[in-house]
Amino acid sequence: MALNVAQKLINEHLVSGEMTPGKEIALSIDQTLTQDATGTMVMLELEAMEIERAKTEASAQYVDHNVIQEDSKNPDDHLFLESAAKRFGLYFSRPGNGVSHPVHMQRLAIPGRTLLGSDSHTCANGCMGMLAMGAGGIDVAMAIAGEPYYVKMPEIWGVKLTGELPDWVGAKDIILEFLRRHDVKGGVGKIIEYHGPGLEQLSAMDRHVIANMGAELGATATVFPSDEEVKRFLKSQGREDDWYEITADQGATYDIEEEIDLSTLVPMIAKPSSPGNVVAISEVEGEEIYQSYVGSSANPGYSDFAIAADIVKGQQIASGVSFDINPTSRQMLTDLVENGHIASLLSSGARLHQAGCNGCIGMGQAPASGRNSLRTTPRNFPGRSGTREDSVFLCGPEVAAASALYGKITDPRTLDMKYPDVNEPDKPTVDFRLLEEPLTLEKAKATELHKGPNIASIPYMEPLPDNINVPVLLKVGDNFSTDEILAGGARVLPYRSNLPEISKFAFEILDENYYNRSMDIREKSGHAIVGGTNYGQGSSREHAALAPRYLGLKVVIVKDFARIHLQNLINFGILPLTFADPRDFDKLEQGDTLELKNVRKTIQDSKELKAVIQGKDKEIRVLHALSDRQVDIMLTGGLINWVKDRQSDKG
Repeated sequence: MALNVAQKLINEHLVSGEMTPGKEIALSIDQTLTQDATGTMVMLELEAMEIERAKTEASAQYVDHNVIQEDSKNPDDHLFLESAAKRFGLYFSRPGNGVSHPVHMQRLAIPGRTLLGSDSHTCANGCMGMLAMGAGGIDVAMAIAGEPYYVKMPEIWGVKLTGELPDWVGAKDIILEFLRRHDVKGGVGKIIEYHGPGLEQLSAMDRHVIANMGAELGATATVFPSDEEVKRFLKSQGREDDWYEITADQGATYDIEEEIDLSTLVPMIAKPSSPGNVVAISEVEGEEIYQSYVGSSANPGYSDFAIAADIVKGQQIASGVSFDINPTSRQMLTDLVENGHIASLLSSGARLHQAGCNGCIGMGQAPASGRNSLRTTPRNFPGRSGTREDSVFLCGPEVAAASALYGKITDPRTLDMKYPDVNEPDKPTVDFRLLEEPLTLEKAKATELHKGPNIASIPYMEPLPDNINVPVLLKVGDNFSTDEILAGGARVLPYRSNLPEISKFAFEILDENYYNRSMDIREKSGHAIVGGTNYGQGSSREHAALAPRYLGLKVVIVKDFARIHLQNLINFGILPLTFADPRDFDKLEQGDTLELKNVRKTIQDSKELKAVIQGKDKEIRVLHALSDRQVDIMLTGGLINWVKDRQSDKG
């Protein structure tokens, strides 16, 4: 049977299940990735599970999100992460070494491997011929412990690239065009596999840009073949021996097929406040901007910065514009310095920041209120920038640099210059010391965990009750994101290792009183949340499930869920349900009280439950899509309890 690349990767790692779309499968995991906004909880979970040492081929802990040290919380937690990496046998990337995704690509990514990361943009490493997926932190902890990862077998969506990109149109415009066509839930339940002659024009880092923002489509993963370009990239990093070819078999087919003719593309922009709100630049050209921002895991390559540098070289950015440059790795920054590109940027008036996620996650570089920010980042969800009432547009570096010069959104094709001829360095600066290697087992055992005052243990999670009688504390609409459930940024992320404190920020963007209202009834009854389609889109942060669970959330009823957040709800014992009839969404209001009876037995025997709206003489049918394994997890109150029960059963 002829297989495509995604099928080959899944088949090679299939532990159980069958490759039928919609069926649950278990996959062995070769590598894991954690970052400091999610990794603290993962390390605490490894400690709670009494894991001796990582059982993966390679697991890496990166410090890239919380690099601002305005007080002791972030540096204290970084010391904890460093000690945990040593204790459990992980690679450790220090603050300033760069964003996890491009650094992992440079140092550890290997074609043919599986990668699971507690960051939704882990899918970026699909550019290397890997099956790379984002997941909740506890799923990654389980993978580090040697357990398989469970996911429903996706459909494989083949996207054939033809033609050649015109000047001034880049890889970011390809993925923005795909988002324009299919919006933020178009990839749910799918792996997107790019193929075709158009690939020859795309560098490994160009493919990274496209794979990265597969997360914005809700896709399980994005896959590229491992071809001569991947070989070239690995050779440039001193790792040619890690390469081998993985391409689709002749005659391989896809569940869904689509084509993008690259020659027809124009510069694209996602308008506020969704990555799927994409239009051609002509629709917004001329709008004034306050900020233009180049960097992030969505445009992490050398050429992304070098093109911007060549556009502004010898010129001055517009008055009143903040031109923010966020290098994505120390290696990249060194090469840009050596080739004069940083000098060009600084001379134009740009502001240079340290290598890290920074403004992408709202950790610095927040825009002024009431002003437009133009960014090469992957997301523009409300408030994600760090400014509550923000107005963020997403674009490629060509648009960002051209717009910085004129102080308004500018089509780079109108510039009076030739398209910059930028080539990546043949011999980039390679320093293997930037990613500290795991200690030997003997030294690891002698390492003690360094716990600062901001570390708080995960509280006990009660098993699923048999009868649920709860008020609807919130009702939200479609595409409600994890950034809106629990924001990132400099105010919030320093508490990611302190669940009681970080819970105070839950849903604050929607309802500043949610915390107090939930705490008032937490012990008495708990509560429910009702939502529309694609609930929980965006980040993989498990705190978006953990914090509401801590505040008494027992059940979420929506039209449908985003993949990672659905699993996070299950992992922490929150019952995820969908409307049997989506029109019943209109029957529920904030303040209604829901009653579900005989829940424990019902979810074991049936996929359907009945929810009574008390005082309204109404009843609605709701469904669960839990596998037998997930039902067991739900009954115990979450994955931590489930693991402990299994360990007890083993004696």
